Amino acid sequence: MISCSCSLHRPRSLSRRGLIAAGAGTVGAALAAGLLPGTAHAAHTEMLLLTCMDFRLENEVLAHMDGRNLRDKYDRVALAGASLAAVTKAYPEWGLAFWSHLDVALKLHEIKKVMVIDHRDCGAYRTILGAEAVATPEMELDVHRTTLQEVRRRIRTKFPQLDVELGLMGLDGAVLSIA
Repeated sequence: MISCSCSLHRPRSLSRRGLIAAGAGTVGAALAAGLLPGTAHAAHTEMLLLTCMDFRLENEVLAHMDGRNLRDKYDRVALAGASLAAVTKAYPEWGLAFWSHLDVALKLHEIKKVMVIDHRDCGAYRTILGAEAVATPEMELDVHRTTLQEVRRRIRTKFPQLDVELGLMGLDGAVLSIA
């Protein structure tokens, strides 16, 4: 039995069968609203955003996307190192997660663009590539640029129809566009 004792509900218990029925109702509601793949009203968005998981920049990422009038107009994947996660051999499962999400975003939401935003002072870059790879601001910019461009090259090779935008966010939230 599962017990619900939150302040919004009177305490009650559900059997497994009741819980499954409640879940089926949720799926039925999602189907009716067109929120599941293959339904007539499936949701669409134009873009997938790949960012780092760094909690320090959550508000800055959201502010950047809001500033571009993109609120609620993109799917988001957050992985340690952002672009580095997509290409590193140190943690191949991170890349697998990114490429799998990209494939699903294409099928489910028919995206047209991928935006990848790395950030300065990234712990994943230091951990995976070593502190010497990002020892100066110039070296840090170079390694991010190289990695971001490699991700763009791989995306365009697998999905030539997609536009790819690259950026490097400072800790102040300013985003430098990477060509």
